[in-house]
Amino acid sequence: MKPTDFSKKLTDYLSNYLPGERGVSSNTIKAYKDTFILFLRFMQLNKGKNANSLMLKDITQEVVIQFLDWLEAERCCGISTRNARLATLHSFFNFLQYRSPILLHEWQRILAIPMKKSEKPIRAHICLEGIKLLLEQPESETFMGLRDLAILSLLYDSGARVQELIDLTPADINLNKPYSVRIKGKGNKKRLVPLMSDQVAILVEYMKNNHLIEPSAAFYPLFSNSRGDHFTRMGINNILQKYVNRVKVDNPNLLPNKVTPHILRHSKAMHLLQAGVNIVYIRDFLGHSSITTTEVYARADTKLKREALEKAHNLIPEKKSEQGVWLSDIGIMDWLKQLT
Repeated sequence: MKPTDFSKKLTDYLSNYLPGERGVSSNTIKAYKDTFILFLRFMQLNKGKNANSLMLKDITQEVVIQFLDWLEAERCCGISTRNARLATLHSFFNFLQYRSPILLHEWQRILAIPMKKSEKPIRAHICLEGIKLLLEQPESETFMGLRDLAILSLLYDSGARVQELIDLTPADINLNKPYSVRIKGKGNKKRLVPLMSDQVAILVEYMKNNHLIEPSAAFYPLFSNSRGDHFTRMGINNILQKYVNRVKVDNPNLLPNKVTPHILRHSKAMHLLQAGVNIVYIRDFLGHSSITTTEVYARADTKLKREALEKAHNLIPEKKSEQGVWLSDIGIMDWLKQLT
């Protein structure tokens, strides 16, 4: 059987160019080899081109894109795997630019195929039921329990960042209607955030118990540690984790795996969005300088709704394609499989 131009170039690429000129490790070469085995399988199953008849002219930008789509749709490969396979093909066709320039234009079209950007993970947030259960944990009849409830409820209700909460003083709390808290955010930008009456009731009781209502205490830390100093970020996180652990004892799946104080802020934003609050108002509420930052929550909410629909949909098992046709080919396919 006469070798094709594809088999000659691929052999030269894997056997000589990568280990000799590039000094690539055997493990990397094996990974590259696996990509070409998959590509040859794709060409056999979808293009009717077996391994030993495939020519360089048969490979176009459109074919490579179809191969990448096949990896995701049929092989259930993730975006990172898809990009790794594309990187291998880019390396090969970059090699071909200098070894087989007669098809240079097509190789450059293939090299122009971009890596696929992966979706940013959805920001974790706590559902309303989880927030309710979390805020039920502190023993509000005790001195420390009331303080912890005031901290956690204000973190959620105001959507404040941890440092913004730490920096609060009694003077920042407006206990007259309409209730509000003045928050100093990034860049020393100040914003007024409305407070609900239930939240204010907790704050009033806490402030009275700690003598923070008096004018002389106006610029004391609103929340202080045992030494009377402002809390640290770690101190606030320790308080949160104490009650998160309590919730997870009986409800291990109700809260995200990792719960941080910032998740309370994310949760408030998501709940406002789900309640139909205009995203521009949510931007101002959170103190974002750009609406683009706030739109992350809108995209996350849309994705969550889509995923919920997909989970509720009955999945029909797909009939598996017949396998083994390409296995009858000898030559380059067998050589690829034996390559180490």
